[in-house]
Amino acid sequence: MKLKFNPNLDYQQDAIESTLSVFEGLSTAGEPYRKLGIANTLSWDADKVLGNLHRVQEQNFIEKSPHLFEAGDDYPFPNFSVEMETGTGKTYVYLRSIFELHKRLGLRKFIIVVPSVAIREGVLSSLAMMKEHFRSLYDNAPFDHYVYSAKDLSKVRQFATANTLQIMVINIQAFQRDAGDVESYDSLTPEQIKKLSVIHREQDRMSGVKPIEFIQDVRPVLLIDEPQSVDNTAKARRAVNHLKPLFALRYSATHRNPYNVVYQLGPVKAYDKKLVKQISVASIQSQSNVNQTYLKLSQIGYSGKAKTPSASVVIFEDTPNGTKEKTVKLKQGTDLSDHTNRSGYQGYVVDEIYAEPGAEYVRFANNVILEPEQDKGGIHDDVLKAQIRQTVEEHFKKERNLQKQGLDVKVLSLFFIDKVANYRYYDEYGHVQKGKLARWFEEAYSELAASSLFSDLPKLNVEQVHNGYFAEVKKRGKVVELKDTSGTTASDAEVYELIMKDKERLLDQSEPLRFIFSHSALKEGWDNPNVFQICTLREFGSEKERRQTLGRGLRLSVDANGDRVFDPQVNRLTVVASESFEDYAKNLQTEMEKDIGGGFKFGRVPAIAFAPLAFNDTETLGQEKSRHLWQALKAEGYLDAKGDLTARFQPDDMYFQLQVPPEYQPLENEIIDRLRSFMFAGRVQDARKRTAVSYNKRVELNPDFKALWDKISQKTRYAIQFDTQQLIDLASHKLQNMPVVKPVTLTIDHTQAKLTEAGFGSDRQISTTKERYVSSHEILPDLIGALQERTHLTRGTLLTIIRNCKRLGEFKTNPQGFITEAARQVQKALDELLVDGIRYEKLAGEHYKMELFDEPELEAYLDRSYQVQHGNQGDQVQTPYDYIECDSHIERMTAQALDGAGNVKFFCKLPRWFTIPTPVGDYNPDWAVVLDEDRKVYLIRETKTTHDSDKRRLKENLKILCGEAHFEALGGVDYKVATSVAEVTAV
Repeated sequence: MKLKFNPNLDYQQDAIESTLSVFEGLSTAGEPYRKLGIANTLSWDADKVLGNLHRVQEQNFIEKSPHLFEAGDDYPFPNFSVEMETGTGKTYVYLRSIFELHKRLGLRKFIIVVPSVAIREGVLSSLAMMKEHFRSLYDNAPFDHYVYSAKDLSKVRQFATANTLQIMVINIQAFQRDAGDVESYDSLTPEQIKKLSVIHREQDRMSGVKPIEFIQDVRPVLLIDEPQSVDNTAKARRAVNHLKPLFALRYSATHRNPYNVVYQLGPVKAYDKKLVKQISVASIQSQSNVNQTYLKLSQIGYSGKAKTPSASVVIFEDTPNGTKEKTVKLKQGTDLSDHTNRSGYQGYVVDEIYAEPGAEYVRFANNVILEPEQDKGGIHDDVLKAQIRQTVEEHFKKERNLQKQGLDVKVLSLFFIDKVANYRYYDEYGHVQKGKLARWFEEAYSELAASSLFSDLPKLNVEQVHNGYFAEVKKRGKVVELKDTSGTTASDAEVYELIMKDKERLLDQSEPLRFIFSHSALKEGWDNPNVFQICTLREFGSEKERRQTLGRGLRLSVDANGDRVFDPQVNRLTVVASESFEDYAKNLQTEMEKDIGGGFKFGRVPAIAFAPLAFNDTETLGQEKSRHLWQALKAEGYLDAKGDLTARFQPDDMYFQLQVPPEYQPLENEIIDRLRSFMFAGRVQDARKRTAVSYNKRVELNPDFKALWDKISQKTRYAIQFDTQQLIDLASHKLQNMPVVKPVTLTIDHTQAKLTEAGFGSDRQISTTKERYVSSHEILPDLIGALQERTHLTRGTLLTIIRNCKRLGEFKTNPQGFITEAARQVQKALDELLVDGIRYEKLAGEHYKMELFDEPELEAYLDRSYQVQHGNQGDQVQTPYDYIECDSHIERMTAQALDGAGNVKFFCKLPRWFTIPTPVGDYNPDWAVVLDEDRKVYLIRETKTTHDSDKRRLKENLKILCGEAHFEALGGVDYKVATSVAEVTAV
């Protein structure tokens, strides 16, 4: 099967024409024949090029470049950038741009500079596949393409002397090693010259000329593929300068330094126009298996300038609310049993921390060894099995759907793994053995292939449908080992070449291979249009890994004839991840923002956002008026200084009216719609904005505050009495009716994603949530002992309660889960009985100090805070802080009503440190108010939405009862629950 290439895709034509338009009107006259070869000729007119650039940027709604060269540029030649999202045909666009530049301007010498072996092989593969396509488009124009190699310098001479189109592909590493360090080659000693790369040394085979001089003499045009990885250091930029190009064209989805952008097809636009696959996420989340002694090595290395390595592990600790994870920092001799109250950690004493990059581990005295992100006692293997099974199931579903639609499209699935040996390894006799991942895959495949749901799909040999691409170690021509690599080694080059050769073969239905396993070889530079499932069987590592792995499957699929399929129902990429959709989306969104750079944030309105808006069919607003409108919206408070929408923009409010200058009023609805596009209900938002809260020290001069504080600052303690038989009866009843304690569970969700200018978020659920139980333990713990430790009741009392509950079957399937829930129910029974018999008494000499109000670095969330408007004006300060944090609508209404009210002498939301001890946890009442109603009245109010105790949580009711008892013991203070502003101030 041969891939076909459509020469008429509008967006690709736009990218090519935008690039060519920059050079419009330039003269190609000049002498091409030079001393060492035939050069590119182009008469440079900086003013004309800048004018062309501005026209292109205005047409494409791109921020205009103020100059061709920015202050501090390392390059004396102009650079132009094209931004195209992964999977939209970036390589096709720049290769075809080469042919257009050759056709229109007569340019013939081009160098494609790439950052890695993977991308180099991808470019070579594309050139080979597109060769006939370009010949048919450009009247069989002769051209040659090849890789620069120090072992074949004849290609360098050919590049310089040929009179036809020449395309050289070169790794930045091939000429940057010493070019970046040497300022003047003329001053080097003979010994220093011997150490240079071949490209910088005089060659007898080339008449004593350096290879680099052949390249320099013909003024090549550079095309830099993924420039953020090519010239990202000063050394690399000096190396690029040594090529002495005529100009450079830069192509990437993620420019770090976007020089003179001429075309933009970002991720949002590509996703919206359906130019890449739509994305869905099948998330597999696991409960913590609290029935085991759990360890996970979460970090290892050198902190700061430390010379001794350190590490961190996650372990379990029992708390009143159940078993929780806890992070412990490790150093030599750390005994984990000293850092947790759970049994099972005896013997886990750190014996060695080995931090050699790529081979890190921690060894304990009991010979347990953990490598980075490896765990013990968890259900990691169960999660991996579930991910593999889910991927196979999604694969079969896709094949079934395509079959029902009558579409001949081959389906591929891609797995990224952490260790090659987990998939395949060679034993001591040199025989290939299946690792656990291969075994689990074959089990899942065989089971699902036998399902009646997939009975109409072709029956294939399970051993032939999966394979891996890994770097090999050979001895005497025979493979003896597969190894984990970084993706940049010499061994990887052979793997990349194999992958590229297999690209079209993999699309052929007659090739049984459908599931591909890889360690690092597919990280960049390779993608296949028919990858529909991507499963990551490892922790996401680098800050770009989600986006990189996603990029391997974004390209639109092709059918058996090699024709592109544009149906969005077909083009959906499913990512099978071991994290929730919310976590995946939030992390992907963060990666995208970092990748795009330039201060880009989802949901942030750029100054030229309104440039495309049109007054009529011929006149758009343009960049300058868009900036003016943006400033007006900021002045009105709809946007903040960075362009983020504020709470003032409420387009769904029936009374909302956008305030804009008169000249923009005819576009009010269009402006609202444009702003609304940056709002997204399903968006995964970043942490909310906070503001510093200021304490007004003058409040301490308010005599009413002092009088109130004297009354309520007294600390108390409680005493309790209860009947044991009553406790047994109540606790037994609660255990009999407590929620079902399920076995340890894997939860599987499948969510369709949506990408807009507002962010990456959820669109809809593709399938209902599924649960799978996993085996979690081998030995049952001491149930009564564990409950006794948590409740402090006698073994006899607890034994009676457990016998009465008749729920021990659930203890056997999930012991720690049962212990946690049973302890919670016994504690609830205790709480209810304790409150009926509770009494408070004052603690002599113990008070809360007024100085505690002056907290350092106090912050509040803006979106749930009320800013005091009136209470701090005048001689007497009414409330201590300038912001009041409100947890509900009634609290916000209360703050607004009390602020500046004439009869309110003092009010405040009581600080979180002001607590009353209760059997069900510390209680923090809401409001303290001093009213002047013929006499001074001192109020403490708890604001709730209802007086009906049945509609409130039990713990809320218990704390309210304790609050009544506490303030009754203090005297002189009126404590009540209020459900409205009127009730807050009612006496």
